[in-house]
Amino acid sequence: MSLHDDFKPVIAVLTMHDDHRGFRGNHQNFLDIVQTGENMGYQVYIVTVRDLNVSGPTVKGYTYNKGSGKWTSQSFPLPHVLYNRIPYREDERKPSVQRKIEECMQAGIELYNPFFFNKWDLFEWLKKSKSTQHLIPHTRRMRSATTLGTVLRAFPYLYLKPESGKAGKGIMMLRFQEKERLPFRLRIQSSRKSTTYKTATLAKLWSRIRRETGHTPYIMQQGIELASSRKRPFDLRVLVQKNGKGQWSVTGVGARLAGSRSITTHVPRGGSVEDPEKLLTDLFGVETTTALLKKVRSTSLTIARQVERGSGHTLGEMSMDLGIDDLGEIWFFEANAKPMKFDEPQIRKKSLERIFQYSAYLARQSKR
Repeated sequence: MSLHDDFKPVIAVLTMHDDHRGFRGNHQNFLDIVQTGENMGYQVYIVTVRDLNVSGPTVKGYTYNKGSGKWTSQSFPLPHVLYNRIPYREDERKPSVQRKIEECMQAGIELYNPFFFNKWDLFEWLKKSKSTQHLIPHTRRMRSATTLGTVLRAFPYLYLKPESGKAGKGIMMLRFQEKERLPFRLRIQSSRKSTTYKTATLAKLWSRIRRETGHTPYIMQQGIELASSRKRPFDLRVLVQKNGKGQWSVTGVGARLAGSRSITTHVPRGGSVEDPEKLLTDLFGVETTTALLKKVRSTSLTIARQVERGSGHTLGEMSMDLGIDDLGEIWFFEANAKPMKFDEPQIRKKSLERIFQYSAYLARQSKR
């Protein structure tokens, strides 16, 4: 039998055990999720991979006690839907965690958010479709000084990015100016500041890059001269989620302006939250901006559908970074399968509600 439209499934937020705090992850985000679900009439709790035993009638989960202001554990019914918020890739990759996720799916528990994305995979998936391949800057895996040199000659402005990075960590910017005495300029970003390394030879450049990257797999990507405001580039953050009908829809579009000395627009690295309409109108005017934002929304949905097709899994949400260049062309930089909180209040509220609308859809689709 399928579940009725008014059925309220039990929803658990999945994370990892923590000896000190009970469970890992952003506790404030979890509190927002739990409170939104409860306000919408759902039973919702936090569960760790360690405590999630699918063979018993109940599981140990965490809920927030308003009186004490603390998270407390108690018994809950097995969830119909698991919202995966395991915070770190290295945790999610563990065989024990993979086995537990597999077990849940075999037990008929729906999984919302199956895994983190890898940047290289994303570009490969998007290259497979005519509708998305033109959105991707030239991208290659960074494996040797020779390939780096070849790409630099074709694209003298590059970004070097870890395949599995997040929040701008480990990103470097590289410019090759052939006529300069020290033609190679590498900007390396640490938590708040960036340093520039200049050298005359590709060999020296490569050894410095290797020192920074270690054994982490990296990609190199054509740099795009982004539209800018106050001489600082900005990009757009788009949140796409499935709605209560199981269809992709745009929850909201935000803008992030790069910090004054930062090579990325990430807020933890000095970037600021801005109004996309205002930034774009200052550059392109009202009419073009209206058309551009409409195109950004439709492009985001096309990307989400293609990423889902390429991954071979049912996905429920993703945030993506899109750039607009001086000519008004749209570029895709990356997508995050486990979006961080959006700071814009109206996007934030809608994003939390969508989690439950889509979870209810998933549970209805599931035959119990």
